[in-house]
Amino acid sequence: MSLDLMNIARTGVLASQSQLAITSNNIANANTAGYNRQVVSQSTLDSQRVGNDFYGAGTYVSDVKRVYNDYAARELRIGSTAVSESQTTFTKMSELDQLFSQLGKAVPQGLNDFFASMNALADIPDDIGMRDSFLTSAKQLASSVNQMQSHLDGQMTQTNDQISAVTDRINEISTELGNINRELMKSQGQDMQLLDKQDALILELSEYGSVNVVPLESGAKSVMLGGSVMLVSGEMSMQLGTSQGDPYPNELQITAQSGGQSMTIDASKMGGQLGALVNYRDDTLIPSQMELGQFALGISDAFNQAQAQGIDLNGQVGANIFTDINDPAMQIGRVGALSTNTGTAALSVNIDSVGDLTGSSYELKFIAPATYELKDSVSGNVTPLTLNGNKLEGADGFSININAGTMASGDTFEIRPTAGAASSLSVAMTDPKGIAAASAKITADVSNSGNTEVKLVSIDDRNAANFPIKGAELTFEIDPSATPPTYEVFDVDGTSLGAAAPYTPPSISSHGFTIEVDSTAASKERFTFDLSFAEGDNSNMVNMAKLNEAKLMNGGKTTLSDVFEDTTLSVGSKAKSAEISVGSAEAIYNQAYTRIQSVSGVNLDEEAANLMRFQQSYQASARIMTTANEIFNTLFSSLR
Repeated sequence: MSLDLMNIARTGVLASQSQLAITSNNIANANTAGYNRQVVSQSTLDSQRVGNDFYGAGTYVSDVKRVYNDYAARELRIGSTAVSESQTTFTKMSELDQLFSQLGKAVPQGLNDFFASMNALADIPDDIGMRDSFLTSAKQLASSVNQMQSHLDGQMTQTNDQISAVTDRINEISTELGNINRELMKSQGQDMQLLDKQDALILELSEYGSVNVVPLESGAKSVMLGGSVMLVSGEMSMQLGTSQGDPYPNELQITAQSGGQSMTIDASKMGGQLGALVNYRDDTLIPSQMELGQFALGISDAFNQAQAQGIDLNGQVGANIFTDINDPAMQIGRVGALSTNTGTAALSVNIDSVGDLTGSSYELKFIAPATYELKDSVSGNVTPLTLNGNKLEGADGFSININAGTMASGDTFEIRPTAGAASSLSVAMTDPKGIAAASAKITADVSNSGNTEVKLVSIDDRNAANFPIKGAELTFEIDPSATPPTYEVFDVDGTSLGAAAPYTPPSISSHGFTIEVDSTAASKERFTFDLSFAEGDNSNMVNMAKLNEAKLMNGGKTTLSDVFEDTTLSVGSKAKSAEISVGSAEAIYNQAYTRIQSVSGVNLDEEAANLMRFQQSYQASARIMTTANEIFNTLFSSLR
């Protein structure tokens, strides 16, 4: 019986020793990130039969395991993805918000200063110093727009660098997880230190994208990223990569590589940091760039058109102040052809009406034999375009030219009408005398239908016979319905200066000047011209200054300054929304973290109590040994 006592004591001492070791290890790793509490499971040894009775034979350690709740770990990963995504979005939106609200203040200030220079010039329209100041203000405005675009380009570069850095870290984690899986397969998933490291890596991975984990019978875990990319399958590790954007190279795409195969994945649906960065770039940064381009086109078009309505100090029709909206430099980036296109078409975009532009991007798709569909990327509206010669018409304020080649069925292009304008905006005028402060007076007859517009194109010869000046105005009677169209000129007394003559639309050159006619009228239209010139005339400059409050943009709904301010407000609103999302995501994450800590975390108070309990158990088992030894000694002494 004493021998049984000795065996029982021995098993108790060994079991208590194991309990003490595991408890001590828990206490030592209480502050180790990713450590899951371990527990010892004890079982009783089979009873021994002595006579008609059964006696216990002691205890043994049946298992040592991690305290791990798969559901709680999954909740934590989901919370980690959400909080990382919201924090990244908030960080990027805050940077952009500060860019628009602080550095971006130079743009509306530059526009205000430009209008102030107009008001000053209107007071003294023939002052060369004032004209120099006007051009200086124009250059400062263009420079502020250029610099704002440069800052946005910097954001694009920074975001692409961050995307590359995230994909690099994902690849490192993928490789490490594959190696850990290989080791776990050797131990059938019993190495708790490797399991902790595996979970820590998967938790970190969940910061970069949403993660799905599939446990395998071998003890390894397969990991899917974003619900679509198998990143780790057993011991096999896949790799992510980046490639040039399609169709715009500076907008990196994410690729998944396995063996010799590579495919492009939709990173916007990845979640986490990766999804947040891509969504920020595509949904906020690029639209902000395009809206800035819309603002630049509005500036160029509004003041160039205003110039064309006036006469400069040289007595000529005003030339462009800013780069023309359809100058080759302003057209860069308006069209991107997808690499999958099989046709040979080369396209360009011509801005027809800046006021009708929306600042959106579009997808142009050709479906044989003759269907051209233009899809607005913001609203999703699809507009069928009409091919007129080599020009596709019917879009919002722009047309698309097929300059060369042909389209194949399925060919797709991304159209960005306002792209590149902000970086290309510049002041084209160098001569201060070229500022058209004076007005050319063109008066439509009250009986006109309203379906005809006349624009002064150029003054060719002020010394021409019957050149129209004050007191000697000329009236043009235009008949666009005739075949061919004709015009007849009358002097101030109503006397015809010659029989009706044909003209080739849209231009008429007569009596020392050229006009452009745009008409759908079915009858004769009359316009009276007074092209007299006075250096003190400021009427066109006054009209130009009124553009400050004119609703020229977005279909006549907003002013020039509203375009930029609306972008600033939109960015600020998104930044505020992102801040609120961070708070919500952090609350959910903290709740999940608290839950997993309550299950798998080390509670020092509980472990300290266990330490005392197992110490007492060890001491008690050792006391049994002492008792058994004393019994043996007593027994041997009695036999001497």
